[in-house]
Amino acid sequence: MNVRAENTEQGRGAALPDHDQRVERPGYVVFFDRLFRAKLPAIGLGIILLIVLMAIFAPYLAPHDPTKITVEDRLKPPVWSEDGDARYLLGTDSLGRDVLSRLIYGARVSLIVGFSAVVISGTIGVLLGLIAGYAGGRVEDFIMRLADIQLAFPYILLAIAVLAVLGPGLVNIIFTLSIAGWPQYGRVVRGQVVSYREREFVEAAEALGASGSRVVFQHILPNIAAPVIVIASFAVAGTIISEASLSFLGLGVQPDVATWGAMLSIGREYVREAWWLSVLPGLAIVATVLGVNVFGDWLRDYLDPKLDAF
Repeated sequence: MNVRAENTEQGRGAALPDHDQRVERPGYVVFFDRLFRAKLPAIGLGIILLIVLMAIFAPYLAPHDPTKITVEDRLKPPVWSEDGDARYLLGTDSLGRDVLSRLIYGARVSLIVGFSAVVISGTIGVLLGLIAGYAGGRVEDFIMRLADIQLAFPYILLAIAVLAVLGPGLVNIIFTLSIAGWPQYGRVVRGQVVSYREREFVEAAEALGASGSRVVFQHILPNIAAPVIVIASFAVAGTIISEASLSFLGLGVQPDVATWGAMLSIGREYVREAWWLSVLPGLAIVATVLGVNVFGDWLRDYLDPKLDAF
């Protein structure tokens, strides 16, 4: 009986780890597993990657030079139309330029402006928010009142006013959208820093003699990175729309550069006789913004530890 009992106890002890021990999966595996289970955000990420690859390999994917003018081929409809030309899959514009090639190259401008402006405005906003939240006092009041003053002006109206002075151009539009977009980061980061400033781990770091910059960048910033990433993901979509709006108004990049907003501006004059000139770049903007928003919405839930949606 003792031998059997001992064997039974050994068997139970050996069996427990097999059932209870869980193998921890790497973070990227969990990320993609949840992403593909959600399906719609995975499609959104796929759209983003498709647009990015299209912009990177534009010289190899575009069938024609996007700036080449061929007057004799102007306003050719897409290839599936009755009068379509196999040389121009999505037709041509009023100057005979290939619409497909201009759509492909237009993705470059939209992505460059979108990501560059978000990185610059995010950096400025996060730094000012960290300073305001940790320093407090008059420094906080000054930075927050500056953000309030800027937020009092409509975003697109402020961008139009600045570009009217600086003039159109890729650098100017990135600068303008960067300056106009920092307050949303600054306000959120300031609120997060204020809430973390009184936490025990921050007080312990200060008691051990850590400098203010070390406390802010090594202890507070890693804990507030998730909301900043979520804001940036949504800001990319908003910046793309702003760039298209400014290009539509003639305040974007140079007229000879292919952009989706400029294509819409040209296409509005030919809506009845050449619908593809406005519909196709509009669909490109909608698809890109929708993909970014859907993926950003899922990313917010994934990075929020309070939500247990999965």
